[in-house]
Amino acid sequence: MIKIDEFLKDVKSVGIAGHVRPDGDCVGSCLSVYNYIVSYYPDVDCHVYLETIPTIFKFLKNSDKIEEAKEIPESFDLFICLDCRELKRLGKSQAYFAAAKKTLCIDHHLGNAKFADDEYIIPDDSSTCELVFRTMDEKKITKEIAECLYLGMVHDTGIFQYSCTTSETMKVAGVLMDKGIDFTRIVDETYNQKLYAQQLIMARALEKSKLYLNDKVIVSFITKEEMDEFGVLPRHLEGIVQQLRNTKGTEVAVFLYQTEDAGYKVSTRATGDVDLAALARKFGGGGHAKAAGFSMYENPKSCVRKIISELEKVL
Repeated sequence: MIKIDEFLKDVKSVGIAGHVRPDGDCVGSCLSVYNYIVSYYPDVDCHVYLETIPTIFKFLKNSDKIEEAKEIPESFDLFICLDCRELKRLGKSQAYFAAAKKTLCIDHHLGNAKFADDEYIIPDDSSTCELVFRTMDEKKITKEIAECLYLGMVHDTGIFQYSCTTSETMKVAGVLMDKGIDFTRIVDETYNQKLYAQQLIMARALEKSKLYLNDKVIVSFITKEEMDEFGVLPRHLEGIVQQLRNTKGTEVAVFLYQTEDAGYKVSTRATGDVDLAALARKFGGGGHAKAAGFSMYENPKSCVRKIISELEKVL
């Protein structure tokens, strides 16, 4: 256990960053720490760096203060990386991390590379936001900070449905709710609601899906051409793999979408006794036992064939 206040003693500058293609837990954890520091350490020069975040997260306090990483003129006294299992996942922010006088990593991914000077890593805990909550002085958590933390927990637990959800997770959520947040709005507007185009692309993915290995595995993929047809970006594909996972009788869901470099980003989810993090590592990726991802650079049929071959060994 660490306390963020201990790391902020005698610190004049702090940099904060999360992983590339930031999701709810990444955005929530980064902005919660940023808001904590600017609220209680006004003399600290604090900056938060992330790639473009989804519009649905922009209601969070100080989301407009997020910066794009550039060349740095000087190093930070402390650089905090959140929800990031390895240095390369920081993207352009790696330069800030490398130049910092001291680094701290708070993360919950299985197989974290442990690349920071100090770490608070609990593999397969519900979310980085739950870990961040424990590092803060609970009395100092404002409504705005609580919104950030609750959002991250909601997104990484599938609204508290995934197996990573514990009784402690629910206790933390309860504390955050008591801070006066509009928790139903957070769930509805950032998790449940979809654009019409998102509904259509999800319908296409479900229509194209196929079952493998005695119906234990469901797989689908979306090409760049199809994304252009419906006018959607990668961030609009959020939720498709979860919908596939909801298919009764299946143990593993696999969803692939084509990226700008002609490769495929692969997302996996499991309900059965399968270690998807181990599967992802075989393809150069990582994640959690029940949710992991990686990239492949072949045609989709070849990608699916290799993934099914690996799943066949463990199912």
